[in-house]
Amino acid sequence: MRATPLLLAMGLAAGPAMAQELTAIKVGQLIDVDRGEVRANQVILIRGDRIQAIQPAGAPLPRGATVIDLSAYTVSPGLIDCHTHIADPIQTSSSTDPLTRSAAQDAFTGVRQARATLLAGFTAVRDVGTYRAFVDAALRDAINEGTVIGPRMKVAGAYITVSSGGGEVTGLAPDVVPPADFRRGVANSVPEVRQRVRELLNGGADFIKIIATGAVLTPGTLPGAPEYTEEEIRAAVEEAANYGTYVAAHAHGAEGIKRAVRAGVRSIEHGSLADDEALQLMKQHGTWLVADIWNGDYIDSVGRRDHWSDEVLRKNRETTETQRTAFRKAVALGVNIAYGTDSGVYPHGLNANQLPYMVKYGMTPMQAIQSATINAARLMGWDDQVGSLAPGKYADLIAVQGDALKDVGRFRDVAFVMKGGGVVKALGR
Repeated sequence: MRATPLLLAMGLAAGPAMAQELTAIKVGQLIDVDRGEVRANQVILIRGDRIQAIQPAGAPLPRGATVIDLSAYTVSPGLIDCHTHIADPIQTSSSTDPLTRSAAQDAFTGVRQARATLLAGFTAVRDVGTYRAFVDAALRDAINEGTVIGPRMKVAGAYITVSSGGGEVTGLAPDVVPPADFRRGVANSVPEVRQRVRELLNGGADFIKIIATGAVLTPGTLPGAPEYTEEEIRAAVEEAANYGTYVAAHAHGAEGIKRAVRAGVRSIEHGSLADDEALQLMKQHGTWLVADIWNGDYIDSVGRRDHWSDEVLRKNRETTETQRTAFRKAVALGVNIAYGTDSGVYPHGLNANQLPYMVKYGMTPMQAIQSATINAARLMGWDDQVGSLAPGKYADLIAVQGDALKDVGRFRDVAFVMKGGGVVKALGR
């Protein structure tokens, strides 16, 4: 059965199971992220693509139900990564690599990476920008239509960035101009910001990603340097609000974070150099922090091995530990935190590697899991549909061996994945 236009518009088309079959899943340990507790010996009843009920294991099962036995496993909602780049090639030592590929190559790369993400247990993602505009939107639509398998996606379409800024392909000769598809979001004034926001949202983006500061991985830019004024960021926020959506702000530097928060963005991505004032502002405004606190170790290790530029490696060293310090402070302060890893810098499918880091830097295991489930869904505006195991929500769930609350690293090896009531990874596969 084909997804309805409404579901496609929401990015929440059901998974493989659209018929109304009844499935009963026996669960050994169920992680209830709404209540912040673990319940033993439960049964999840699924009708079609939705959870119908959750009951104790001793209750009789409905006749005719297909039974899946996960009684030896810990079951949680499908995980959610709020900072991915599924439709771009994996980061390499060359900043100009995106220009060596065709749109068709990017599309097929996205198909492979979406599959890897889903099989790793991430049933929904927020894809926060591509260099070639709207490849992410095309991938989202292909998943929703059932053409390929992958997570539910919300996409940014492209980056809103100043020319030569953190969202551009830099490192080119001065007389070389990237193709137009790589510059759809370039804006250097309030009117241009408003225009680009409209074009991206009318072209299929679900939300807006603005590059408020320089970037670690973009040569020639400074992570601590603001690249937009507060007025320009506010213009993006206001224009996005006209479409009923929001702005996520890439922001490493403290001043860029403060400008973005005061301008009304929904989330700060990275937050690497956030000072106490910036964190207090985020707490006051209810702004979400999405911090990729594992990623710095990957960049340092693989970057040195593969001879990434000295500039990139230096900027990574200068932001990795400051980011983790800011993260620990944000946890203690009670800032809203959602899970996001910057997948695409590292190979997709390793997204769960960050969960142990979140515990190491201040979260309880339950808080870390909640950041990657119900809190991530809240940031995305999907918490009425996904993010927890509850009647009426999509049957997106995963299973891992052992006690995942004692060791959240167990989520790095997911044994079972269900999306929308359909099994996409069975036990033993």
